[in-house]
Amino acid sequence: MNFANLSTSTILLGSIAVAAFLVYFPYVVVAITRFQVGFDISAPRATFDKLPDYGKRASWAHQNSWEAFILYSAAALMAYTTHQDSPTVVNCAIGFTGARLLYSIFYIINFPIGRSLMFGVGSVAIFTLMSASITSTMN
Repeated sequence: MNFANLSTSTILLGSIAVAAFLVYFPYVVVAITRFQVGFDISAPRATFDKLPDYGKRASWAHQNSWEAFILYSAAALMAYTTHQDSPTVVNCAIGFTGARLLYSIFYIINFPIGRSLMFGVGSVAIFTLMSASITSTMN
């Protein structure tokens, strides 16, 4: 996709929206597996023990996605409010969302090294955005 015509602000805000969607991406797998094993609406969490391993991993990926989303949205909003406008900021926004998509996929299919690498990429993106924002306010 060509992001050249979009402003950095648009990319940052759009990446927050995409990251919010990605929180629920692994949960689709959880929902499907819950119905496959016999979902009990009166005790939805009790179904967890019946899930196949990939369904459990999808649930954990969903939970971890919330944690990553909280940090990322703060970092992206820091960059947005401090008017960060650089290729590095754009790359971090795009890189984070791509890494989080792959993180969930790698978690669900049980590819630990890939999951760990994507966690690292996402973490670097978060801290790079925060650092750029804080550094810009010191000048």
